[in-house]
Amino acid sequence: MTNFEHKRVVVTGLGAITPLGNTLADYWEGLLDGRNGIAEISLFDPSQHDCRIAGEVKGYDPQDDMTRKEARRMDRFAQFGVSASKQALVDGQFVINELNAQQVGVIIGTGIGGLKVLEDQQAIYLKNGPSKCSPFMIPMMIANMAAGHTAIHTGAKGPNSCTVTACAAGSHAIGDAFRLVQRGYAQAMICGGTEAAVTPLSVAGFAAARALSTRNDSPETACRPFDKDRDGFVMGEGSGILLIEELGHALSRGARIYAEIVGYGMTCDAYHMTSPVPGGEGAARAIQLAMKDAGLSSEQVSYINAHGTSTPANDSTETAAIKKVLGEHAYQVAVSSTKSMTGHLLGGSGGIEAVATVMAVANDQIPPTINLQNPDPNCDLNYVPNKSRKHTVEVALSNSFGFGGHNVTLAFRKYREEGTAK
Repeated sequence: MTNFEHKRVVVTGLGAITPLGNTLADYWEGLLDGRNGIAEISLFDPSQHDCRIAGEVKGYDPQDDMTRKEARRMDRFAQFGVSASKQALVDGQFVINELNAQQVGVIIGTGIGGLKVLEDQQAIYLKNGPSKCSPFMIPMMIANMAAGHTAIHTGAKGPNSCTVTACAAGSHAIGDAFRLVQRGYAQAMICGGTEAAVTPLSVAGFAAARALSTRNDSPETACRPFDKDRDGFVMGEGSGILLIEELGHALSRGARIYAEIVGYGMTCDAYHMTSPVPGGEGAARAIQLAMKDAGLSSEQVSYINAHGTSTPANDSTETAAIKKVLGEHAYQVAVSSTKSMTGHLLGGSGGIEAVATVMAVANDQIPPTINLQNPDPNCDLNYVPNKSRKHTVEVALSNSFGFGGHNVTLAFRKYREEGTAK
């Protein structure tokens, strides 16, 4: 086996396009305020659908980050990814130029990609025939285009890839990018997730699988992770991006460091297409692997940003997995699901939730789980109900689990100089 030098990797820039706001500041403020980002769907007429609510991005103008012509040749998911990536570079005061371009890469995950383009083009095909389909249909639809367009718009010529692992895609992207920097294949990576799947066909499909909440008369309370009365997840859209760098590179340019990324665990349930394995064995192993990778003990974990989808199966299974790994310390750890405010961004969820986790570490503030009014007896941990909390966050984990049995855990901790790290 090849012995790799493990370089330290830090987070130096963040970008966010979310149902709570289209900047990092607005997103973070919305989380701490316990703001609801879920409402009746406006992107299409949902009146014939069983589920008519979603966490939509509001007030977004792609022309803030690209020309009108460029925007027209991208699906919404790719637009979000480009915008959030540009935000992260600006936030990190990182300039890509001829000298460093080959050492800066991009990995942006998505679960579904350009489904809206596919739906629209299918309608054109059926009505007007194949000759009327857009020549841009395929390059707008394919999942890798958020990563591809981000590289085009930023000039990043290093490693470039796309993870497509359902709701774990954004976290897989960050973990894979972490490995590339850690092992010296890149000096910096733009990484995270993006999704824009609030479309008629997508909503119909998830509803047919009985995965979505039908609390249409009360969208603000529909997403209620760990609550006994939860009835399914609520779809969301947006993008969350991290700029990560090798520590020495970040220090040499005087970068602000939000946190250090220290662990990455990924497993598979190998059990069922959509249901987690009972007892959370696969999720538990992902948590264990991330902690082992980081050299962490249970007692060092301060906060967990849970996958917390508000589905009957996930929430109790994730709770069991956390308890299996952390033992009695699980009851001392703050756990929250920010999906309660944003909805579930599918492949984009790991991105915005990693952003939230890093901000919790950097600011010693923990976002709440809103709508937790009637706790499920099988979900008996400290879920930071309804109000954010000031709390020292030395180490935080971010969990993401996807259809197909994919499980990912990322570990972050406060950056400390060599010799003072805890």
